[in-house]
Amino acid sequence: MSDLAEIISRNEDPIRAEWIRDMSKSIQRTDLISKSELDEQCGALLKAVVSGIKSGNPANIRTGGWTQAREFLEGISASRARQGFSPTEVATFVLSLKQPLIAAIRHDLAKSQDKLFDAVWTATELLDGLALVTTEAYLATREQLILRQQEELMELSTPVVKLWDGILALPIIGTLDSARTQVVMENLLQTVVSTNSRFAIIDITGVPTVDTLVAQHLLKTITAARLMGAECIISGVRPQIAQTIVHLGINLEDVMTRANLADAFGLALQRSGRIVVRKAASPTESKGLLAGPLARQES
Repeated sequence: MSDLAEIISRNEDPIRAEWIRDMSKSIQRTDLISKSELDEQCGALLKAVVSGIKSGNPANIRTGGWTQAREFLEGISASRARQGFSPTEVATFVLSLKQPLIAAIRHDLAKSQDKLFDAVWTATELLDGLALVTTEAYLATREQLILRQQEELMELSTPVVKLWDGILALPIIGTLDSARTQVVMENLLQTVVSTNSRFAIIDITGVPTVDTLVAQHLLKTITAARLMGAECIISGVRPQIAQTIVHLGINLEDVMTRANLADAFGLALQRSGRIVVRKAASPTESKGLLAGPLARQES
């Protein structure tokens, strides 16, 4: 296999030039990577491949001799996944090396068919394995990005709003599962402590269905809030949800519920010793209200 390493070292510049030309024909991503940066990455990978081949086991890229090449490709794949490259574009970075490398092998080993066949087969296995490394690293990075985005969306979709001094509101939109319940509970409890609130309204108007599991999650959140000294009121209980809760036999007798957020807010104000009254209109305001209709009639 020393022949393959020598071929790459001896023809590094033409191989890299043809490699970049082949990539530019199929993929145009000058908006994400410059030509100079791509040229630098191609040269670094060729040197890492030569080092791996010289380690003595060119076909098995999982051995220690290929650590440099694997880490280099994993870094590039992760970076491109974050930049927005597609899986095909990332894998093509390695697979497009096949044609210029095999062309160099055929040119240098044309007089020895056995060596030519062995070198081509080894190069094919080698590049296929490196392409798998890039794909695995790309997918792992994408999974991390998706998981982080899901966590951020859960935090954004469960805001705790301060409606009044000592009264909080927690609107929930979408399905309430175990992971999201944990985020809801943490956000609510932290806000209860930081604002020293006594009442928390959990609005489930945006929850499509309430089954036994969702009800259990709600009860856990209510119990945790009670331990922190806050009473919870569930609002947004639609007729369909009420029928489902009764049909499932879910016990919500100890939980205060209201049909909408306004009624729940009024209950929280009442239980906190507050009342909302309509302000009487002043004489000036009354004259203004009467002047409007009269002015329109005169016109």
